[in-house]
Amino acid sequence: MKTAIFSFSHTPFLSPRFLAAAFLISFTLSLAAQQPPSNSADVQREAMRKLSFLAGHWSGPVTIVRGPDEALHLTQSEDVEYKLDGLVLLIEGKSTSADGKGLFSALATISYDDASHTYHFRAYHDGHYLDTELSVPANGFSWSFTAGPAHIVNTMHLTSKGEWDEVTEAIVGSNPPRRSVEMLLQHKP
Repeated sequence: MKTAIFSFSHTPFLSPRFLAAAFLISFTLSLAAQQPPSNSADVQREAMRKLSFLAGHWSGPVTIVRGPDEALHLTQSEDVEYKLDGLVLLIEGKSTSADGKGLFSALATISYDDASHTYHFRAYHDGHYLDTELSVPANGFSWSFTAGPAHIVNTMHLTSKGEWDEVTEAIVGSNPPRRSVEMLLQHKP
């Protein structure tokens, strides 16, 4: 019967390199535990509170202009709720025809980057997505992007009656802006 000889010097977990790395990791973790917690998430939550007026269910008329003399008159709903303990705002929008048929749906998130002091808007629709910055003036927001020769600008503000008033305009070259979407939503309990 052979007896196995076990040597600590040949065990990779007890090599000098491994022990030094383990000590370094342990030391770093103990230093991190002694540091006050980062307030990054608190800064982000505070910035996201500027959009608290959006939270809830909204519904109302929307007009979508697809071309000359081609306008769709639909009912729009927007469900807005905070996620991740106030760090992200989730917006789900749906447009339905008079007979209740869903014609348009989109999902968007809004978050705040405290390092760059910017809001980020990411929207998903029909297998595509858009990432852009979001401007947040008092009681509103706006975002824009470029698609080919067109510059698209979307602007929302609360009316004096507390309604969600939003328009989307397309600008091509030096032509005047053309309104492609108009909606006026009421907050529903």
